[in-house]
Amino acid sequence: MGFIHSQPYVKVIRKIDNNQQLYIQSLSYIYLYEDRIETETHTFSLKNVFDMSFKSFSSNSGFLYLHTHQGVFSYNVESNPSQLIQIFKNMKV
Repeated sequence: MGFIHSQPYVKVIRKIDNNQQLYIQSLSYIYLYEDRIETETHTFSLKNVFDMSFKSFSSNSGFLYLHTHQGVFSYNVESNPSQLIQIFKNMKV
């Protein structure tokens, strides 16, 4: 079953090497399917995701929040996820 919509997010890893603090960024995706949402490290059943929200801190970048039965998960996004949120909310109705 193919995904319905995807949203890129930036994963930041902090690493200390030779007494220097380094920040390593990698691009990952959130995939919305008919029955689940998948990220690089988590899979959430759609029935266990209560809401999605977005908090902007510049023109289009900000944090996408997944409100789940396991708590709230935040993802650093560099493009506005409004289309993903709208599709999700239409599916939950």
